[in-house]
Amino acid sequence: MAPAPAGRLRVGFWAGKVLDLTHDLEGFPMIQALTVLFLCQLAGEAIVRLLGLAFPGPVLGMGLLFALLLLRGRIDPALGRVADTILGNLSLLFVPATVGVIQQADLVATYGLAIGMAVVVSTVLTLVVTVYTFRGVALLLERARAERGA
Repeated sequence: MAPAPAGRLRVGFWAGKVLDLTHDLEGFPMIQALTVLFLCQLAGEAIVRLLGLAFPGPVLGMGLLFALLLLRGRIDPALGRVADTILGNLSLLFVPATVGVIQQADLVATYGLAIGMAVVVSTVLTLVVTVYTFRGVALLLERARAERGA
């Protein structure tokens, strides 16, 4: 695939031509941004399934999006607005999970203590790992500053 001109994002071939998201969807910034998000998620899913990885495809897709943004060196304003809108309405995604918990109330009643303990233990472990990670990174940064200053 030929390199994209500055400010353009080319993602692949469609009917023999390169799909240039910046030009082909120029009048539709929201659709363009959603297309980039979904293509990254699709690529993550495809890679995970092709390689048989025990890893969530959307998480890999998010990593691919991050890499694309690093390569571009900036975030397109439309992508930023779409991402902010999705994050602002993220709580709506918890409604189906809540309905599922309510529908399985008998299982929650049976295994509620075990579920609660798992949540508490995993939360505490996450906090401990976060603290040690922060302390480790702070120590590494302090050493790097000391080496630069010495």
